[in-house]
Amino acid sequence: MAGINIGERIKKLRTKKKLTQAEPAAKVGLTYIQVGRYEKQKSAPSSDVLQKLVQALDTTTDFLMMGSQDEAVAAQLTDKELLRLFRQVEQLSPEDKHPVKTFIDAFLTKRQI
Repeated sequence: MAGINIGERIKKLRTKKKLTQAEPAAKVGLTYIQVGRYEKQKSAPSSDVLQKLVQALDTTTDFLMMGSQDEAVAAQLTDKELLRLFRQVEQLSPEDKHPVKTFIDAFLTKRQI
């Protein structure tokens, strides 16, 4: 999603998650009209609203602002608990990440056999 603007990213995430404009608007405390204005680039969300949109759309500020590929992958995860766990693991030191990666790899390899 790199190369598109923040409004287009909001719309893509919202539609991918099969949400109406009213659903994230209600979580953020806005009207669906305002969400539509963001999506059409007629208005830009304040930093406070941006943070609330991030939560409502289960994504990150970096993704909405810049559309990085890594964040695009995270935004596609539909299992919220798994996404929450991966975000926590991502904050670990490289030494602490290693056994988690090893366990996941071993588990998935076992399931394939």
